[in-house]
Amino acid sequence: MSEVDLRFGPMLIGVLLNMMLYGVVVTQMFTYYQRYTNDSAWIRYLMLYLLIVETANVVNQCGIIFEPLIIRYGTPTAINKIPKLLPADTILISIVSAPIQLFAAWRIRVITRAFILPGLVALLSLGAFGCGVNMSIKVYLASEFRNFGTLAEQAIVWLALSAACDVVIAVGLTHALYTRKTGFSVVDGQINRIIRLTLETGAFTALDALGNVMLFLVLPETNVNFIAAFPLSALYTCSILAMMNSRERRKTPDVEKATHTKPQGNHAQTSIVVSKFEAGVCCDN
Repeated sequence: MSEVDLRFGPMLIGVLLNMMLYGVVVTQMFTYYQRYTNDSAWIRYLMLYLLIVETANVVNQCGIIFEPLIIRYGTPTAINKIPKLLPADTILISIVSAPIQLFAAWRIRVITRAFILPGLVALLSLGAFGCGVNMSIKVYLASEFRNFGTLAEQAIVWLALSAACDVVIAVGLTHALYTRKTGFSVVDGQINRIIRLTLETGAFTALDALGNVMLFLVLPETNVNFIAAFPLSALYTCSILAMMNSRERRKTPDVEKATHTKPQGNHAQTSIVVSKFEAGVCCDN
């Protein structure tokens, strides 16, 4: 394949994949706002924020690929220069992933009533966010594609921190929920559903981030890593929307009964916390 093919082909594929996922995001977002009208206001505003940023991300990525393939088509600048909007992509990914990871830290806090694990998630998330901003600055300063090799260290740290955060979220929340099973089928069914979705969505985002790193390291002279890089923020948004849309619309009589009868002590507290979380309300009290 020619240099042009390996440079812009993967970027175009990444943009197309992200646009497909954006369609999924819009559909999921419509479902969320139709079904969960009683969620806490801050959660609904968070979902709206994610939709706005994802829309900006799609527009930005279209601009990234439009510049070399249309505006600068056939010129040496198109081959050599980094598109002007490319540095913004890293920031957009970071301002999507960080709030979602911090939201997950809140969920862990709700379930565990502890601070250490949520604090670790928050620390990793904020660290990844800072590295993402730094990566954006480095991409801007690199100016040309031939300088991409100098960004390996920054890319590894940024994406490794993000992937580590996703793994900690998945493992931590799974352990917290599994150890709080009550023996009551309704509550345990809710717990099992959250565990399954946590593992599935966490795996998608972590593997995509790690795949981005591996492609960057193995094929440094190409842009193949953009196949994984461009859809990353949409994967994060799809993951949180999949989690939110998997809930029951409202607490059923069985769940209501489970939160007030048989279970006692920690079991009763677990059923109440899970039911409140399923309803999308704050459980700090």
